[in-house]
Amino acid sequence: MQKMDQKRLLMAIAISVGILLIFELWNRPAREAERVQAEQRRQQTTAQTTPTPAAGPVAATGAPGTALTEAPPATPAARLPIDGPRVKGAINLRGARIDEIVLKDYRETVNPNSPLVRVLEPRDTPNPYWAQWGWIATDGRTRVPGNDTDWQAEGGPLAPGKPVTLRWDNGQGQVFEIALALDENFMITAEQRVRNTGVEPVQVQPWARIRREYKPHTAGFTIVHEGFTGVLDGRLRELSYDSAKSDAEKRFGSNGGIAAEQETNAGWLGITDTYWLTALAVVDPAVRYRGAYRFVPENGQPRFQADLTPVSATTIAPGGTAALSTRLFAGAKEVRLLDRYQDRLGIPDFDKAIDFGWFYFLTRPFFFALDYLFIVFGNFGVAILVFTLFLKILFFPLANKAYKSMNRMKILGPKMQEIKERYKDDPAKAQAEMMALYRTEKINPASGCLPILIQIPVFFALYKVLLVTIEMRHAPFFGWIRDLSAPDPTNLFNLFGLLPFDPAVWSPYFHMPAWAIVMGITMYLQFKLNPTPPDPIQAKIFAWMPLIFTFMLASFPAGLVIYWTWNNLLSIAQQWSIMRMDAKGKDGGGGTAAAIPPPAKAKKG
Repeated sequence: MQKMDQKRLLMAIAISVGILLIFELWNRPAREAERVQAEQRRQQTTAQTTPTPAAGPVAATGAPGTALTEAPPATPAARLPIDGPRVKGAINLRGARIDEIVLKDYRETVNPNSPLVRVLEPRDTPNPYWAQWGWIATDGRTRVPGNDTDWQAEGGPLAPGKPVTLRWDNGQGQVFEIALALDENFMITAEQRVRNTGVEPVQVQPWARIRREYKPHTAGFTIVHEGFTGVLDGRLRELSYDSAKSDAEKRFGSNGGIAAEQETNAGWLGITDTYWLTALAVVDPAVRYRGAYRFVPENGQPRFQADLTPVSATTIAPGGTAALSTRLFAGAKEVRLLDRYQDRLGIPDFDKAIDFGWFYFLTRPFFFALDYLFIVFGNFGVAILVFTLFLKILFFPLANKAYKSMNRMKILGPKMQEIKERYKDDPAKAQAEMMALYRTEKINPASGCLPILIQIPVFFALYKVLLVTIEMRHAPFFGWIRDLSAPDPTNLFNLFGLLPFDPAVWSPYFHMPAWAIVMGITMYLQFKLNPTPPDPIQAKIFAWMPLIFTFMLASFPAGLVIYWTWNNLLSIAQQWSIMRMDAKGKDGGGGTAAAIPPPAKAKKG
């Protein structure tokens, strides 16, 4: 029985260490990808300070999935400014594209002078990313606006309470309009209207699309989803960039096409980064739409597109008008803001734009608890400390029982060793005597793994909160910790900044920050309070665990290392108090002082 308990304990520890190693492998490329993206954006912003030739017009397109082919240069396109409380940018009046959205509240790095985050960008930049509205002529004869159409603007700049209308007359008796309205945050409502002043009915089909004309740097295999996302027909549908490319090429060959599609009456779809989202949402649930994720390569470059198109075309009688609205979200994935849009605008499951993952039932409550504590204390690091204390109180009875059992095992250590020595030639008898001792003292030899197992789901949920919620991005603690969602920047291998070089350039394992060292020390102290396992291999594993965890958590988000350190300190205090109480309650061993009978002599013959 004891060997079985030891095996279970070793298995639990091995699984815990293995899971943490996997998380480390996931986390490391994700951080490198974010660093590369930030550097590219910085270089791009620098390049944009130098005037560049205006982009030429593009050929007209008949459907949201067709390619955009550059035409010869022409006159520069007119642009209409966007100026809201939290965003600024511009509408390209050639093609009716919103191709510039800059977030006023967010910067690329913790440096207050770093560039503002750019969500959407024009086609003549290194990272073109934009949203557009248009029509398909389903009757085969109506002239519809294309990508080279120059629209006339009424009003401007686009701002809350100041809508603008884009207008174009096709010269055949039809006037096309796109009325745009911006709210106080990141949502734009677009109403597409067609007025038929001709003598014959026309049939057109409006569409809206988001197009990213490059593949951003991502970790590839990570716990944070980046790529296509949306809720269509009541179901979350996610697709990575690589999967979209693969699926489209399997269906349509090297020219690409639709990677996935779904009909829906209510929903949204778009393209997500870790913290930023661009998404289109249905306004009228009575209209049935077809949502599609597309991979459409052009000139050897990847192009990714999410679009919404009504399933049925609209017939407009002479003298009639048809209108259809969609919404465009282009901004930061703030938890409470997405919840408000979900409730107020009826956008189903809009909160799922944030990748809370498999532990959704824990991660979201954890976030709201931390956010509430942040409101109270004004610091997310302090919120983590207080939250950990609450969790410790919540699990106190369970952990207390485990620590008492572990402390009794430590007191019984000499007696257990004596049993092993006395019955070293009779393992079965030694095992029976050991189990009898456990029953007498009411201890569980496998209880040592319980505190670690309790931490695992908490660890994962907190890890998710730190990685995917923008509220934790660039959240400072005290001292040198300026971003709890990033690794501690200090490093033992350059004497914490005294030597002017970064050892992590040689290898990511040459990063040993101060908080990880403190965490390792607290883990070692906790190990010393625990009973020494009777099995030598098990004892060696326990002895090496503080060092292993120190190197593993060295490059994890600082907030996670601070949580683990604080949790260790609370556990040490709890164990120490239990040890003192047990010492006062026993007179040199008490019930454990019962004599152990000598081994029976073997019978001859």
